[in-house]
Amino acid sequence: MKLHWSPRSPFVRKVMIVLHETGQLPEVELVPNTVALHLPPDPEVLAANPLGKIPALVTEGGTVLFDSRVICEYLDLRSGTGLFPAQTEARIDQLRWQALGDGLTDILLLWRTELTREAGPWTAVTDGWRAKVRAAMARLEAEADALAAGPSGIGQVAVICALGQLDFRWPDCAWRAHFPQLARAEAVWAAWESVKATAVAGDGAGPDAVTAGQLTFGP
Repeated sequence: MKLHWSPRSPFVRKVMIVLHETGQLPEVELVPNTVALHLPPDPEVLAANPLGKIPALVTEGGTVLFDSRVICEYLDLRSGTGLFPAQTEARIDQLRWQALGDGLTDILLLWRTELTREAGPWTAVTDGWRAKVRAAMARLEAEADALAAGPSGIGQVAVICALGQLDFRWPDCAWRAHFPQLARAEAVWAAWESVKATAVAGDGAGPDAVTAGQLTFGP
């Protein structure tokens, strides 16, 4: 298999965690690609995925899968690991947490890109994103005990990647101080070998100058 990949993409990280958890990483060739909303589409990625996005996985049979949700479920089915449970209630919980984690990640990515516009960000839009991020984090805090209990699955993986994006691109938001139950759960997840192996590395330059001061929690 071949994975169109970037070390800084939270959705690629989601697939990488699943590859680690399912023991399939040795079967995958990683193909580095640079993809961003403000850049022209990468020709190699566009040839594989008409949406021009990563991750995109080329299976052994030559089929190209795109969208991390599709790729992760394929890898789970292929391995029989159970990150997507068969039992209805457990499966819906995992899919709901995946949707919340992925949606939070989407907002954070779009927001950061909006902040880099030469004309300046559209305040009405960024104010809306701020409210949605706060609401999403509050919901995750309320469900942190449920997320931390029981078998882990794709829901926890998606939330891990969203929180990783907060740490990487919004490092001054101090989310752990405001969401202690979620912080406790995240500390456990951070010890997973798959999570440590896929950590997004910063450049050592300190807080992101683009996002600094843009996101706060609490009153």
